[in-house]
Amino acid sequence: MQQLYRIEAGLREARAGPTEVRAARQEHSAPILEGIHHKLQSLQQSRKHLPRSLIGTAISYTLNQWDKLSVYLRDGRVCIDNNGIENAIRPSAIGKKNWLFMGDPKSGVRAAVFYTLIGNCHREGINAEAYLTDLFTRLPTETNRTVHRLTPRAWAANQKGLNQSQAKTCAASA
Repeated sequence: MQQLYRIEAGLREARAGPTEVRAARQEHSAPILEGIHHKLQSLQQSRKHLPRSLIGTAISYTLNQWDKLSVYLRDGRVCIDNNGIENAIRPSAIGKKNWLFMGDPKSGVRAAVFYTLIGNCHREGINAEAYLTDLFTRLPTETNRTVHRLTPRAWAANQKGLNQSQAKTCAASA
């Protein structure tokens, strides 16, 4: 498994795109996974472990889930694991007992919307407070057709464009 994660780390470092990632995984990761798959099948067939023992259950489960476990080899956009999602939901998971009684049922929905927006701000690397301040200023003037411009990703792209435009204006006036 360490070898697989080393390959992934190298791909991240190289900032490889989905096509390059897929090709590298096919060349380097697929043979490693093939070896793991073969070993698991051998262990299951050897009957050294009782099928209902912990290790026997783990082997059977892994083999039954093999297609799902190896899907990342076929698509360079798919992560090797779900650690990113696990880390993203951790704050909600930690606080769910505290938030169990938020009052009105609609409060839970509203809180979920805010957690989603703030989480997306973090993923986009933008200041959530600045985003929400701008969002609440602009939201009343937006329509259903234009509200997509206010997603954290679109907002971040727009801010980047504004910053570049301001830099050009400052350079021209200097």
